[in-house]
Amino acid sequence: MLDFSVYKSKRIKCAGLGEVLFDVYPTGPKIGGATANFAFHCRQNGIDAAVISSVGNDALGFLSRDLLAKKFLPALLSVSDRPTGTVNVTLSDKGIPSYTFASDTAYDNINVNDEMCAMVSTLDMICFGTLAQRNLKSHKAIMRLLDMTSKECLRVFDVNLRGDFYTKEIIEESLHRSEIVKCNDDELPYLCDIAGIKEVNPDNYFEYLKSKDIFCFIYTEGAKQSTVYLNDQKSVQNTLKVEAVDTVGAGDSFTATLVSQLMKGKDLKTAHVLAVKVAAFVCTEKGAMPEIPYSMFD
Repeated sequence: MLDFSVYKSKRIKCAGLGEVLFDVYPTGPKIGGATANFAFHCRQNGIDAAVISSVGNDALGFLSRDLLAKKFLPALLSVSDRPTGTVNVTLSDKGIPSYTFASDTAYDNINVNDEMCAMVSTLDMICFGTLAQRNLKSHKAIMRLLDMTSKECLRVFDVNLRGDFYTKEIIEESLHRSEIVKCNDDELPYLCDIAGIKEVNPDNYFEYLKSKDIFCFIYTEGAKQSTVYLNDQKSVQNTLKVEAVDTVGAGDSFTATLVSQLMKGKDLKTAHVLAVKVAAFVCTEKGAMPEIPYSMFD
């Protein structure tokens, strides 16, 4: 079972481990990357947050450091001879994104250093996904750093399937190192398939996760609703209706808010309701890292 009460009185430290990249819109680039977005939104929830990744020795690499510093987000970024990651983003009329990822980028080639090793050993929470594991070098780096975390550290696996940048083996190795799992309705059929689950639904997948000693499952269904399973509790909340400008980063803000609030001692329903509100706000802003009004956390 998962007990969040042990973190309630702590000054919580977390990190997003994986990709730092730029979402390239027709209007220009915006800093992003799922795990970087997660860390940013944890910081907005009052958590000490940082980013662990790699950037190139190029203009975007220098820009990423500058932008993350301006967002008060510490970053351990190894320098790569590959270019800083980019993804071309096109939006539908409803703000739904489609992505084209650059290949063989800096975040595909993370070099583990002493600073990273020292940081992960002190964390209370770390978030990782599949995109930055598409290259063997970063896959090994991420697995190595996850294995250096303490027994008390919550490892949040945001499945985040993109293109064909994942395998059954990556999913299974990641689940083996997870206490919390998040996926959406597009990703669930694949997860059920490789788990041998014939009837695709989140209830069945949570039962599978519990058999692996994973007792928190976050399931989102876009504009419809979201469901959170925690031990023997289940919370379902409708997605708020807003005029969406850009949904990039909404899921990351949802997960970050939900887990941060649970770690700060909020009950499941309260944390879930706030996560829905934050994600809805992010959908009304351009880019994945908008500043959330402080009043929303009151």
